[in-house]
Amino acid sequence: MSKVAIIMGSISDMPVMQEAIDILKSFEIEVEVDIVSAHRTPEKLFDFSQNAHRRGISVVIAGAGGAAHLPGMVASMSPLPVIGVPVKSSNSIDGWDSVLSILQMPGGVPVATVALNGAKNAGILAAQIIGSHDKTVMEKIIKYKTELKEAVIIASDSLNK
Repeated sequence: MSKVAIIMGSISDMPVMQEAIDILKSFEIEVEVDIVSAHRTPEKLFDFSQNAHRRGISVVIAGAGGAAHLPGMVASMSPLPVIGVPVKSSNSIDGWDSVLSILQMPGGVPVATVALNGAKNAGILAAQIIGSHDKTVMEKIIKYKTELKEAVIIASDSLNK
């Protein structure tokens, strides 16, 4: 079974990152959650990045605010796909510093980047990556997308009554 690691630079990122945890659990995908600071625990960052794939992790979601080096540093050392979640933190410049730090990666070190505080979409993207080779997860993604469509149709119909 595939597993997604959700890491963040600080416990203060947890309210944002919880949305990724929740959506992945709704798809019945195993989740591992930890705090790994690129600046305060570099040894832990190196160990996590170099060994996550050996522990059965399929995708890494990394949330970070401020300078937001965590997703890029993980991507630089791991063979796994990394999804970055820029977090608008207390030391942030309206979140733009985090967005640009995660988005503007050099060639050869890709990080898929979602919207500011977009952890839910990061979870969905991780599920879609897993679903590309896991039929059970793919069926759950299809069901989820169908439910999204149906909710819009219901809301539209209610406006026209």
